[in-house]
Amino acid sequence: MVNLSESFDKQKMMEVLVDPEVSSILAELEGGEKSFAYLKDKLQLSSDQIKKNLSYVLEHNFVTINKKDGEETFKVDLNKLNKIMENEDNFKNVVDGLTELDRFLN
Repeated sequence: MVNLSESFDKQKMMEVLVDPEVSSILAELEGGEKSFAYLKDKLQLSSDQIKKNLSYVLEHNFVTINKKDGEETFKVDLNKLNKIMENEDNFKNVVDGLTELDRFLN
């Protein structure tokens, strides 16, 4: 069982997970571990952009970086990711945030 009792801002995590750039990286990682070079080529992002976009999920081990044959590879913890996505309160917070943003913009 995945333990999500660690201290992180769940609302912030959901906001990060639904960010278009982060979600495109995570979509690539759902199929398995990927090299830095693969992600850079596939997504046309720099190394710094990838690490910056993933900083919060890396910090809380939703994604890990491993050294494999001298090359950095990224791997997503699908169990942890699925567990937070299953929690309906998280979606409520994201919807509330988007509603508030919409009100502000209009």
